[in-house]
Amino acid sequence: MIRAVLLDVDGVLVTGRPADGLHWSHDLERDLGIASDLLQRRFFAHHWTDVVTGRVGLRETLAPVLAEIAPSVSSEALLEYWFAHDARLEEALLQDIASLRRDGLTVALASNQEHLRAHYLSEQLGLAGHVDHFYYSAAIGARKPDSAFYRHIEQALGEPPEALLLIDDTVENISAARQAGWRAVHWTAPRRLGDIVAEAGE
Repeated sequence: MIRAVLLDVDGVLVTGRPADGLHWSHDLERDLGIASDLLQRRFFAHHWTDVVTGRVGLRETLAPVLAEIAPSVSSEALLEYWFAHDARLEEALLQDIASLRRDGLTVALASNQEHLRAHYLSEQLGLAGHVDHFYYSAAIGARKPDSAFYRHIEQALGEPPEALLLIDDTVENISAARQAGWRAVHWTAPRRLGDIVAEAGE
């Protein structure tokens, strides 16, 4: 029996730019003068694993990279731009979450996030008010699909793996959840959460 539903954030509950759903960096070069592929190569490819697992801070890791590739842009300016342009909430899912919680299910977020954006999602976007818990990689010290991520959540919830359902848009994360004994559903298109839970619980 499923007792807790764990939702991924990016690609499931949050889907790109608020205006049109495009990736947050789509107009980054036009707006801030930073080529998105250069930022990917110089920052994300080299530093993101350490940032998203909490080993180093985002702001202090990003600043020296920007000093080299875009000295006129501060880390604060880029982070403000990024977070604001990666904040489209799927309102139908929020309604479904409320319905599941009314039915007695625990609903939590299970996401690969660093501390600053996790706080933005939780407090600025208000996700903390819609779910029971927010589990994220920088706080856990491990990221999906690392098995330690799933085990941490099991222990925090005090539930056996077979009582947990992950809904995620990344195949590797789904496979890892199943290997951990969880139920898991690959999110490929908008669906009603109640239908997913009913099917996964059969």
